[in-house]
Amino acid sequence: MNSDIKKYIKYFWMSYAGAFLLFILILVAVNFGLFGKMPDWEEIENPKSALATEVISTDGFTLGRYYLDENRTTASLSELNDNVKNALKATEDVRFEEHSGIDIKALSRAVFGLGKDGGASTLTQQLAKNLLKTRHHSKWLLAFDKLREWVIAIKLERKYTKIEILSLYLNTVPFSENAYGIKTAAQTFFSKPVDSLKVEEAAVLIGMLKSPSKYNPRTHKDYALVRRNTVLLQMVKYNYLKQEAYEKLKTKPIVLSYNKSTHNEGLAPYFREYLRLDLQKWIKENPKSDGTYYDLYKDGLRVYTTINSKMQTYAEEAVMKHLSEHQKLFTAQFRNKDPFEGHEHEFMAALKSSDRYRMLKEDGMTEEQIKSEFQRHIKMKVFTWAGERD
Repeated sequence: MNSDIKKYIKYFWMSYAGAFLLFILILVAVNFGLFGKMPDWEEIENPKSALATEVISTDGFTLGRYYLDENRTTASLSELNDNVKNALKATEDVRFEEHSGIDIKALSRAVFGLGKDGGASTLTQQLAKNLLKTRHHSKWLLAFDKLREWVIAIKLERKYTKIEILSLYLNTVPFSENAYGIKTAAQTFFSKPVDSLKVEEAAVLIGMLKSPSKYNPRTHKDYALVRRNTVLLQMVKYNYLKQEAYEKLKTKPIVLSYNKSTHNEGLAPYFREYLRLDLQKWIKENPKSDGTYYDLYKDGLRVYTTINSKMQTYAEEAVMKHLSEHQKLFTAQFRNKDPFEGHEHEFMAALKSSDRYRMLKEDGMTEEQIKSEFQRHIKMKVFTWAGERD
């Protein structure tokens, strides 16, 4: 071997060692927060996510929730059945049980294949991104954001077991329709607890993770069906599902039992509003041990009431039945008569409290102009106890 070849080999290994040391130094710098704030151990041990407050009946039924932007409730480890866990691993991170936060094998495949054979982001890295908000908007900082996710992922793997990481991930992801977390998604789209999800239902929800809006089974059923079958096929590929079962399931339509939880829908809405006002008073009178106050919309409180959900359902059905009959009588009685005759004062008070009146007033209209505008016929749907009317 001549001296030139020896020199080139020496330079190669020096360059390799230098690049490796530089990479280690960058990781150390990332860990110490030089390229963006890193969460400390306390934040990793106690990750924060906004949790809706649940109002619960005496028979264990969730009457409703209080939340602002994210309708989220957490599923416990025991609630995650094999259908959900297997669908997630087969679709998002099949080597989840084998790596320690970073999948070197998948990373090498992604680098040398230029991403054609899929990405290399593990579930733990995705959890780091979702839970700890690591991403910047700047493209220049994207590479450092990825390194931050690697460091956080390794820390998460050191702190939590695999099933705990899986649970944390499923409790943080969005599922469209303002449903956050697998428990809320199962209730929203299938009206059932997580541990009761069938394999095809679990595949629908896990399939949504790729693009919650595009694969929403309520608004884009065709896309959702294709995506569901893709998830099922991945489960077959990695031996989580038998081929015969897949052949039967792939032809099944998606059957939803849609039940979106809002502040106004669900059982006992008037009671829940009264309770909300009462809870706001209770919060002021009962601070936390550190002196701060509970947040009704983010702290995931569980409020147990004296209402029985079955009796409440019967009561509301009875009210609906009788009021629909009264609505017919009211409509017949005032068909050719002004129902507010003799009650003009109450009518004007109601008019002035309406959103339409407020918006017209903000536009600078006079009282006469507003009255004239209210006389103009416009298309709208009006609620009646006999159903909405055009």
